[in-house]
Amino acid sequence: MIHVVLCDDHAILRRGIRDTLAEATDIRVTAEAGSYAELREALREAACDVLLLDINMPGRSGLEVLTSVRETHPQIRVIMVSMYPEDQYALRSIKAGAAGYANKAGDPVLLIEAVRTVHAGRKYLTAEVAQMLADSLAQPAAPVPHEALSEREMQTLLKIASGQRQTDIAQELMLSPKTVSVYRARVLEKLGLSSNAELTAYAIHNKLI
Repeated sequence: MIHVVLCDDHAILRRGIRDTLAEATDIRVTAEAGSYAELREALREAACDVLLLDINMPGRSGLEVLTSVRETHPQIRVIMVSMYPEDQYALRSIKAGAAGYANKAGDPVLLIEAVRTVHAGRKYLTAEVAQMLADSLAQPAAPVPHEALSEREMQTLLKIASGQRQTDIAQELMLSPKTVSVYRARVLEKLGLSSNAELTAYAIHNKLI
C-alpha cells in the first residue's frame, strides 16, 4: 500500500484528488492539510510515502515547504502539483528536489501514475517536462530577469500580473499589505520595471500567465 498525504489549501481540489486516488487499490490517502502548520501535524501522525504538495500555499510557498520536508522527512517522495503552466515551475521544482511535477489542470488519472512512479524510486516527468529538462542540459538558455526572483517575489509578480490587488494578495499569502508592497518593489527593481501595467506586459511576453 502506498500512503499519500495531500497538502493543498483548496478543499475542493483536495477532494477531487482524493477521489481520483481512491480509484487505485494500492494507494491510500492517510491525511490532508491546507497549510504548512497542518502538514507538519499530519506528518507527525500519519504514514506518508508520497506527498502531493501544491506550489501556491498560504504563508510559505510550496517550494519553501518542499525544502523543509526534504530536511525533516528525507524518505518522503514529493510531487509538486500546480495550476501554473509546466514551463513556469516544473524545472524549478525538480531542481529543488521534487520527485515529480503534475499540473492540476491535466488528466487527473495521471496522478495515479505519478504516485506509483515516484514511490518506485523514479522521477515522474511528463513528456513536456522531460523535453524541457533535456533542452536545459543540452543548451542552457540565456538567463531571463525573472529567474533571479525568489519564490515569494515570483508569486507576487504572477498575482499582480493576473490583476489581483495587493490587499487580496496579502490575504491569500497570509502576509501584511506592507510586506507585499516590499515584494512588489523588489520585483520592479529586479526586472527594471516601474508599474503594474509593465509587470503584466512582462508576464505575458514571457508566457508566465
